[in-house]
Amino acid sequence: MKRPHIIILNPDEMRADAVAHLGNPASCTPVLDRLQETEAVSFSNAFCQNPVCVPSRCSFFTGLYPHTRGHRTMTHLLHPDESSLFSELKNAGYYVWMNGRNDLVAGQYEGLDYKHADEIYYYDESEPVGTRPFRLPGAPQEKKDRYMHFTGVVEGGSRLEAKDLKDTQAAIDRILHPVDPDKPLCLFLGWINPHCPYVTSPEYRNRIDASKMPERVRFSETTGKSRIIEKLRELTGGSTWTDEQFEEMRAIYLAQCSFIDDLTGMVIDALKEAGIYDDCAIFFLSDHGDFTGDFDLPEKSQNTFEHCLTRVPFLVKPPKGEPVDPGICNGLTELTDFYATVMDYAGVTPDHTQFGRSVRGMLADRNAPGKEYVFCEGGRRPDEPHCDEWHNKAGQGPKPTDDYWAKKTAQKDNDAHIKGSMVFDGRYKYVKRMNHRDEFYDLETDPGERHNIIETADPVVLSRLKDAISDWYQETCDDVPYKLDSRAT
Repeated sequence: MKRPHIIILNPDEMRADAVAHLGNPASCTPVLDRLQETEAVSFSNAFCQNPVCVPSRCSFFTGLYPHTRGHRTMTHLLHPDESSLFSELKNAGYYVWMNGRNDLVAGQYEGLDYKHADEIYYYDESEPVGTRPFRLPGAPQEKKDRYMHFTGVVEGGSRLEAKDLKDTQAAIDRILHPVDPDKPLCLFLGWINPHCPYVTSPEYRNRIDASKMPERVRFSETTGKSRIIEKLRELTGGSTWTDEQFEEMRAIYLAQCSFIDDLTGMVIDALKEAGIYDDCAIFFLSDHGDFTGDFDLPEKSQNTFEHCLTRVPFLVKPPKGEPVDPGICNGLTELTDFYATVMDYAGVTPDHTQFGRSVRGMLADRNAPGKEYVFCEGGRRPDEPHCDEWHNKAGQGPKPTDDYWAKKTAQKDNDAHIKGSMVFDGRYKYVKRMNHRDEFYDLETDPGERHNIIETADPVVLSRLKDAISDWYQETCDDVPYKLDSRAT
């Protein structure tokens, strides 16, 4: 049987409700909307396993949870003894192309990246792109607002747009001009957008009608939120922002997502031009979401688990001839399931234990059951020096000139940056923390997760979710390598 080409499109920091067909009337994502209407399934309840980049990617590219091998930090990536979806497909005869935006492989090992790819396109950072930004009326102007990561609208296009466009053009060139036409292609295209800073060009900002945006979740409306959210709001300056400023941030973020939608269309057009579109399994997924003004915050946090951070877009278009029931699937899925699904379609047996479940059956029938629970985790133990990500290269603490000063300073607080884990069953969400500042939400009555009702939670439901976390950790706390050792020298 002919193996399909595997096309992976991976925006950074895109929350699920930034896609129009998942419920945001202000969004402009016609390519993704049309894809799920005709040829793909969009999973409306797909969750990442960690709300920041590196741990999430180390998880969904291996099918392991972040805690399984300690990939819980931005500075612990895959090492030489670890495989990934890419290395496994490469060893199985795929030609693996990727751009440099992968946040996956430890950089101190020379040549390790080419264990996972045949070809890597690295964008030339020295190229002069973009022009000086200008601010829209009402947008924040002061230097202190740098911690909110807001830039505004850039005439002529932002540097982020220019880089993502260059990477996309490189991917298209490889699609149209394969190195080895006899090999199936695995192409990974990782985009920076809609990662902050919040910046876009006039063309994309003009697509967004801010008056149609759903209400954001204001911190003043909440009770019992985590200490890290309280610290971040205090340090970023979000408590001083107006509704008009947050509205502009949210509109620009949606404009960045619309840009990603355009790039997706460019890749699809190239696959059709090359005559291989029907032979492709296409996966569109993000590593995590973004606060985008919810709780008066920008960006993301490593140990909070609100839907805006943990629920992400996940679309799958199978090769032509494979059963597919196009549209939205509401079953619970995790990004570990992405790994299992790619390996399933490629016909490659994993070379290590993995905890994902192929969604192939859910593609054929959107009413097929998803998982009973989904999980996410983040934070650190107070005694973990290797998680001191607030240090700079000189081993010093963050400086106020650092755009991430607020986040790094908040993470210095052992009580705020404490290790936590989330379980969600489709209605109820429970967050367990080492400092016992647990959280419980009923998403049916409180979809914005405004009120932590841990003190009044149904004891039966709470006990069930606690057991689910315990069982999950026991099942996935480690993995035994498939390679066997001799018991004698």
